[in-house]
Amino acid sequence: MPVRKGARALLSAGTLCATLSLTGCLLTGCASPTPPAPAAPAPSSSPAAGDGRPAPGPPGRAANDLASAPVPAPRIPGLGPATQALVPDGTTQAFVVTGATADSHTATATLYRRDPSGRWTEAAGPWPAHNALEGWTEDHNAGDLRTPIGVFGIGDAGGLLPDPGSRLPYDEDEEFAISGTGFAGEPLEGSFDHVIAIDYNRVPGRTPLDKERPLGEEKGGGVWIHVDHGGPTQACIALEREALRQLLRALDPAAEPVVVMGPVRRLAR
Repeated sequence: MPVRKGARALLSAGTLCATLSLTGCLLTGCASPTPPAPAAPAPSSSPAAGDGRPAPGPPGRAANDLASAPVPAPRIPGLGPATQALVPDGTTQAFVVTGATADSHTATATLYRRDPSGRWTEAAGPWPAHNALEGWTEDHNAGDLRTPIGVFGIGDAGGLLPDPGSRLPYDEDEEFAISGTGFAGEPLEGSFDHVIAIDYNRVPGRTPLDKERPLGEEKGGGVWIHVDHGGPTQACIALEREALRQLLRALDPAAEPVVVMGPVRRLAR
């Protein structure tokens, strides 16, 4: 399912200064009346040289103008403004995968949801996760053993085993069978029992097995969230089996879910 992608005003109140005006007084006597003293000149509206008082501000800015100043939109925990800006406006579910450093192959994964007030809260997790052997990259290429950094749609699922209750389209297929060993010598069998396709260099709305690569074969592809085999991956995100099954049941296509993934310092931008 494709994900539809979708200055903050700083108000200041003017300083108000009050001025006092002086008037002349009339003096009377028992003889002929004394002419009234001339009126003192009115104070200048600008402070005299050396006067430390602030200059009058603009005409009154009402207090309710301040109250109507735009409130910054809430952000997903751990995300900075630049990363949050990549999350589509219509998205209300975000699966955040955070690595400790740019070169780490272990991570923490948490599903967040946005409530009707706009606030993001934890919906599931956090769970331990694995990513690629060499860590993360903002310019992924086939075979670099790094996981691409960014915000990507997650709308299609599948696996060797039957659908565990996913609301995403689910393709059960024998082609998800895998064998061999991982980087630590661990068996890979069962890693694709359940998978969720990450919309990196793929056509959304198709089975995760689809091999069309819009960016070209050299940019890699087939980046999935799959069952953890106990070690780092080629480029995918791996979760423990029950965590992945829980994630599959939680994701809702109507929420336009995305995965936000990368090292913690990069996501905090």
